[in-house]
Amino acid sequence: MKLENERYMMTFCTKGGEMESFLDKESGIQYLYQGDTEYWSGKNPGLFPIIGNTYSGTYEIDGKTYAMKNHGLIRYADLHCVEQGEDDITLELCDDEATRKQYPFPFCYQVSYHLEQNKCTITYHITNTGSDDMPFTFGLHPGFRCPLCEGEAFEDYHLMFSNEEHVNQLLFDPNKQKPVQKKNVTVQDIALRYEWITDVNVVVYENCRSAYLTLKGKSHGVKVAIAGYPYLALWTPKKGAPFICIEPWYGHADYTEVKEDFYHREGTMILSPGKTFTTSYSIEVF
Repeated sequence: MKLENERYMMTFCTKGGEMESFLDKESGIQYLYQGDTEYWSGKNPGLFPIIGNTYSGTYEIDGKTYAMKNHGLIRYADLHCVEQGEDDITLELCDDEATRKQYPFPFCYQVSYHLEQNKCTITYHITNTGSDDMPFTFGLHPGFRCPLCEGEAFEDYHLMFSNEEHVNQLLFDPNKQKPVQKKNVTVQDIALRYEWITDVNVVVYENCRSAYLTLKGKSHGVKVAIAGYPYLALWTPKKGAPFICIEPWYGHADYTEVKEDFYHREGTMILSPGKTFTTSYSIEVF
């Protein structure tokens, strides 16, 4: 499956309904991480109905215990194409016996891609097709190649917010034994270095106000829309990894033991029967 214009071509796969490729045909630059190294086998999964996982890896609904893999259901599922046009493609997953063993709610999940010149707009529609309130959260996990060009290094790149940000950074214990701390930081133009991320496992900011975050090298980069998402995560696994993930989230994993039930975890949204949650973001390459 692909979308293509004179300059750019994108391809997609049914696994997770993910983008596989965002290629500049003129320069030959591939903007998306291909999941082709030992550092991470993922590419850009959709995170639904949880981000990360619960503290114990399980949760309870109506007295019954359930469990999902890290980041929920979608990234492991096969979606099917329900619409393909010249500039748009839509893939879908509806609940089935396999999903209900992990997440006992009827739903329909759609992801649509629209390519216009050098910009792809990705829109998500999540519908509660059941008769009970549906607790969920949602996030994105796109990986971008960094560096993008031969002769460049990870450290040649900057992350640039469209506004100066005065935000809380969530600092958490990887062993989940200590409470999360919130550190007030001011950021706008960040010169990349691996340790800035790996020393804290993942950089998580709360309530960014910028419309965009741009990953910029010497001449090329990507501009990611982040407006409307309460959390923003920035991740690469360790020194030498040739990519960085820019992740807008509505919620987050349990970073320590949580007393609230699955309906009331921080970042959880409740979708009423028959209602649809819609969100979007965009990736613009240059």
